Amino acid sequence: MGKRLRQQRRGKGSKTYAKPPGTFDIRVNYANNASIKKEGEVIRIFNHTGHTAPLIEVRYEDFTTSFMIAPEGIKVGDKVYLGMNVFSLGSTMRMGDIPEGFPIYNIESTPGDGGKLVRSAGAAAYITAHQSGYTNVLLPSKNIVQVNNDCRAQLGLVAGGGMTEQPIMKAGKNHYIMHATNTMWPKIRGVKSNPVDHPFGGKQHHKGKSSMTSRNAPPGRKVGHIAARRVGRRKKG
Repeated sequence: MGKRLRQQRRGKGSKTYAKPPGTFDIRVNYANNASIKKEGEVIRIFNHTGHTAPLIEVRYEDFTTSFMIAPEGIKVGDKVYLGMNVFSLGSTMRMGDIPEGFPIYNIESTPGDGGKLVRSAGAAAYITAHQSGYTNVLLPSKNIVQVNNDCRAQLGLVAGGGMTEQPIMKAGKNHYIMHATNTMWPKIRGVKSNPVDHPFGGKQHHKGKSSMTSRNAPPGRKVGHIAARRVGRRKKG
């Protein structure tokens, strides 16, 4: 008899595990063509469920619109430039054209992916060096990554940085925060779950079965040591 595992129930339409409607319906990234050069104007600043940072709606000269992550200090009526060497808040430039020490966000990890790094509220990264076609970027986690000079980024730091200053006093408040961002919360150990929610569950305080799982296991059963070479303690000597 099969189990209705939590990993498998997320796509079945149940309100318990389904994505809340209207959370990630807005596409927030750059144009796929990096050679496009446009000048736009900010016509709206708004909050959107599923994003910690405010968003801006930009209208360009050809009357097209797009949504971007809002930088700190931008306002309605400001100009935003794509692909131009104009240093203004929220504008998009190549990494190779941005000077060292400049704050940036919404960074592409590969050219043309639309922006993947440093997108949460209050975050900012800094360029530390340019060398042989690559740019060294200091992330908010203090890690340094290398990205191609053709990758794009927005200028400034992400707005909404004060959202984490107020403490979360109740678990219920965190529940609604995580529900809006489509994050499974709380995260508990598998052995503490019920048998219908996890293969290791069942009030035994231990796994009750081998934790080595095949690479070809179906979704929901693929937990524990995935395609491990060996498990257990190593013998001394």
